[in-house]
Order: sequence, then structure tokens, then C-alpha cells
Amino acid sequence: GIPLIALALTLPWILFPTPSTRWLNNRLITLQGWFINRFTQQLLLPLNLGGHKWAVLLTSLMLFLITLNMLGLLPYTFTPTTQLSLNMGLAVPLWLATVIIGMRNQPTAALGHLLPEGTPVPLIPVLIIIETISLFIRPLALGVRLTANLTAGHLLIQLIATAAFVLLPMMPTVAILTSIVLFLLTLLEIAVAMIQAYVFVLLLSLYL
Repeated sequence: GIPLIALALTLPWILFPTPSTRWLNNRLITLQGWFINRFTQQLLLPLNLGGHKWAVLLTSLMLFLITLNMLGLLPYTFTPTTQLSLNMGLAVPLWLATVIIGMRNQPTAALGHLLPEGTPVPLIPVLIIIETISLFIRPLALGVRLTANLTAGHLLIQLIATAAFVLLPMMPTVAILTSIVLFLLTLLEIAVAMIQAYVFVLLLSLYL
């Protein structure tokens, strides 16, 4: 009766190195701290000071997504981020928060985004409708992009692995070639797992 997605989401947190009580940290924690600092610095460059309040939220979301995506590449694991429900559950509230903050803090600028400067008068109503639709498609794009990329990668890996397994008794040479492709694809998927987490958080910060 336990929803297993809850377990799949909470267990990765055990793997993070926790800060020690000593004066000097070990190499792992120092490296982790350096990575988080560099990432936050990179992410908050285009934002003004008001947006820096989001630093903790965005950085922890990034670490969370990267961990889930990477652990999902291990055999016999379940990747929660391949589920559209989870990704939409992350994308919609965060996107809505950026929209609400924009409307609350700078309503003129937020509504000004719906109409580019110097638009010919006849096009104004059409453009406003198009921009509004594109605004509401944003969360959908965020969630679907993450789901589709990860699911496609997992499917490809599974298909090629099955092919290599089946071909091994019949055509060993082809099977070895397929295995090399599989290895390269796995490397690509590791990169995709990292990049997709980064893209998700980057786009959120840009919406903000």
C-alpha cells in the first residue's frame, strides 16, 4: 500500500554527503560545495537581486533532478522523472510562482511581455493571444521535455541491450558492435541526465 514513487524520491537524499562538525571538510564535501557555488553563481547572473531569493530553491531542485536522473540509469531502478505526473507537479507550481511574482512585483512589465514593442496595430490582438498561449504552454513544455528526453533514452538503451543479447549467439561480431553502440549511448544518456536537470532549472530562472 506504500506509493513507491515516494520511496524513489526520498531515498536518494541519503546518498548526499552531509556537512561535518569539523573545522576542515573532506574532499567530497569541498568539491560539492564548490560545484554548488559555481552553479548558483552561473544561474543567478542574469537575475536582479530580488530573484536571488530563489537561489536555495533552484539549486536544491537542480541537485534533486540530477540525482534522480543519474540513479535512474542504474539497472533495476525506477526513474521517477520519467513520469509526466511528477514533472508536471514540479513544473506547474514553480511556473505559476514566477507568473504570480511577476504580476505582483512588476505588473506593467509582466503584462508588457505579452506585446512586443513596435507591433503594427492590426496585429496587436493576434499577438496578444499568441503570447498568452505561449505563456500557458511553458509549464507543459518544461514537464514534457524532461519526461520525453529521459523516457526516450531509457527505451533506446533497453532496445539496443536486447538486440545485443539476442544477437550474441547468432552473430557475435554484430553483437560486439551493438555493445559498443550501447556503451556510447550510455555515456550520452549520462550527459542528457545532467543537461536536462540543468535546462529545467535554467528555464525556470529565465521565466522568473
